[in-house]
Amino acid sequence: MANRKSVMRYRNFVAFVVLAGLWGTAFMAIKAGLSYFPPVLFAAFRFDLAAVIMLGYAAVVTDRLRPQGTKEWLLVAVGGVFIIAGYHALLFIGEQNTTSAVAAVIVSLSPVLTPAFARAFLPSERLSAVGVVGILLGLVGVAVLTRPTPESLLGGDLVPKAFVFAAAVSFALGSVFTERVSASLPAPTMEAWSMVIGAVVLHAASALSAESLAGVEIAVPGITALVYLSVASSAIGFLIYFDLLSRLGPVEINLVSYVAPVFAAISGALFLGEVIDAVTVVGFVIIFTGFVLLKRRAIANELPRLRGVFSSE
Repeated sequence: MANRKSVMRYRNFVAFVVLAGLWGTAFMAIKAGLSYFPPVLFAAFRFDLAAVIMLGYAAVVTDRLRPQGTKEWLLVAVGGVFIIAGYHALLFIGEQNTTSAVAAVIVSLSPVLTPAFARAFLPSERLSAVGVVGILLGLVGVAVLTRPTPESLLGGDLVPKAFVFAAAVSFALGSVFTERVSASLPAPTMEAWSMVIGAVVLHAASALSAESLAGVEIAVPGITALVYLSVASSAIGFLIYFDLLSRLGPVEINLVSYVAPVFAAISGALFLGEVIDAVTVVGFVIIFTGFVLLKRRAIANELPRLRGVFSSE
């Protein structure tokens, strides 16, 4: 029994690291692919392929391939608009002019923003004074990263980071709104149809922004980035996420957001020659501190599992 638990413990740990790696290196792949695709169209193509894969997976592992009723369709619509389309369109636009590491660190603000929006939209949620400090620290971390000055405002240097910050806001809002919709749709089905709806919205947004296929350059690096994002970061990443979800609590899952920037920074440096500066590290530490303050009680409750390196119990 002890040996079985040990095997499961390390399986969970390896799966967690792989998931963080897949989601972290996605920022590098986005940056690389943006040289060959218009940003919103690039995001749309990513979820065209990912949606097909996830629908196939949902067909195999669930008995509910399609949402039923108003609430279930509302659930996938919220996920499609905010978590898939809104988040990725804004992220892809922002990453055109910022590094993989900075984008990943700003996105790691999402678990800090989510409680703030939950307090506003979910009446049962409450924030303590320490929780408010945690949220403020998260925002301070973003301010450190963006370094707002009159010169940067006039020069437009803040605009790309503002888009990435807006992406984090969209993701956090989507998380809160999906929690508010009471529906029992299986998670793989929800993700698959959210991707379908998200892809449709992304194509519509791409057309409205005057992007076209003429802006696509067919080249091996661009196609490689697209396939990696669709298959590895999206499809395989979510399969690992679903596998871990039943065994790991919310604290461990949220920690993925704080391991992913490490992979984003390393892969960006190795493949794109991006520089990891001290300000990026400081901003990350401040945002992570804000997360710890917000989740301090949950972390305290989960410490036995965390000490056991993702125990299977």
